[in-house]
Amino acid sequence: MSIIKDVQSGKKPLKRAYVAIFLWFTGRAIQAAAKVDSEVKKEFEKLPEDFTFSLGCLPCGPWMVVGREKGVVKYLGGDSRGRPVQVRLAIKSLDAGFLILSFQESTALATARNRLITDGEIPQALAIIRILDIVEVYLLPKLIASLAVKRYPSWWSFGRKLGGRIGVYTRTLLGI
Repeated sequence: MSIIKDVQSGKKPLKRAYVAIFLWFTGRAIQAAAKVDSEVKKEFEKLPEDFTFSLGCLPCGPWMVVGREKGVVKYLGGDSRGRPVQVRLAIKSLDAGFLILSFQESTALATARNRLITDGEIPQALAIIRILDIVEVYLLPKLIASLAVKRYPSWWSFGRKLGGRIGVYTRTLLGI
């Protein structure tokens, strides 16, 4: 007979659903931004061919997997099993993931607070963070995007912002 009772933590279904939907949408947006934005294209061209990265929450997800195959960037879903992943960005918990992905905390601040684990080459991980920052600027209004990224790109022209947003949203929603 045990004196100490094992207590399982809550499943947090609403936070899990929010993070899963956000990662799904962001994965598709990265695929779209690679076709629309020249800066994202350049970042992916610097990465090796057949490069794959994942972003998700420990211990049991949800995850987003994005890869570059034959020069084409694709969102590969939420399961990395059966694929070699060169860089894995893992958020330490679902709560930390919710803080980051609901823009209560920037990626830089989350890294400083040791909420993000990088498994892989640091230069490649930094390229992924730059890509994520560009995608967040396209997806979010300026007020929210300025909370999510370290520096909001004020040097972007109005045409780049508007044209890029239309292109990224259209391709993301249609999956092209």
